[in-house]
Amino acid sequence: MKWKQAQQDYQHYLKIERGLAQNSINNYTLDVEKLILFLQQNDLNNGPVQIQKETVQQFIYEIAKKVNQRSQARIISGLKSFFNYLIFEDYRTDNPMDLIESPKIGRKLPDTLSEAEINNLIHAIDLSKPEGERNRAMLETLYGCGLRVSELVNLQISDLYFEEDFIKVTGKGDKQRFVPISEINKKYITIYRKEVRIHQNVQKGSDDILF
Repeated sequence: MKWKQAQQDYQHYLKIERGLAQNSINNYTLDVEKLILFLQQNDLNNGPVQIQKETVQQFIYEIAKKVNQRSQARIISGLKSFFNYLIFEDYRTDNPMDLIESPKIGRKLPDTLSEAEINNLIHAIDLSKPEGERNRAMLETLYGCGLRVSELVNLQISDLYFEEDFIKVTGKGDKQRFVPISEINKKYITIYRKEVRIHQNVQKGSDDILF
């Protein structure tokens, strides 16, 4: 089996059997093309069925010098998929990528706002309008209690335990937890409830929703 034929068959498999979008198919094919280019540049005549783990390891070693860890992991994953396809079609009995581990990639921490940036957001609120008090209460609660946006908008009045200095928060998977709330957070929520929310026409079924 030649590389060109293997690529064409693989693309057909990805489209028909796995139902992948063309963009994903192109990415998987590109991983194989990188290996083919390496073989050509080094005058290696290994076909997709004959290629052994030592040759693939040499390719990964060379590619690691040129790309970052995330790209390296992507190429390794793509080639593992390709050789698994050859096994699936009974062209091979082994995957030369089996002993090759992807580099450990740390999770990118989300960007956070500084205290000054948060203060700038709050100071930019127009408190001359009713929604201004609501927005200030929402921002103070969001950052003061460390909530997700989804947790904030689902917060209920019955979840407020101001005498105990806690609020009950429902997070992912409907898991509930109690979160401490500061005096300043309680102050702005109370202002919003007594001066703004009380005058709003709350829709039926949303009586207990705070914001």
